[in-house]
Amino acid sequence: MQDRPTIDELLEAVANFLTDDVMPATTGRVNFHARVSANAMQTIRRELQLQEEHFAREWDGLDGLLGEVPRPASLKDYPSQLEERNRELVRRIDAGDVDEGDFRQRVFDHLRVVTHDKLSVTNPGWLR
Repeated sequence: MQDRPTIDELLEAVANFLTDDVMPATTGRVNFHARVSANAMQTIRRELQLQEEHFAREWDGLDGLLGEVPRPASLKDYPSQLEERNRELVRRIDAGDVDEGDFRQRVFDHLRVVTHDKLSVTNPGWLR
């Protein structure tokens, strides 16, 4: 991609067009879909801005719970490898490893951080 406009600038322009031009000029179904689309653009922007930081924080948290594993070589590999590691955490929860003790609190702390990160992308208003 070219230097300018950046992906973020393009997404912002589309979101602003939908919010500032389309929504005021429409009603009903079209207005609703414009609002949903503008919100989707903003969610994508936040995801792109925060995903690397969030992936790293979730990975570190899982390292602390499940033992250290080398990070993926590429950003695109994080989702599938995080899913695999989270399945291992679920197995530990199902096995009763989280029913009591220090591990239980560490899992709760990790899940709070991950949930906060997810909300900061999908619905940051909930964090206010």
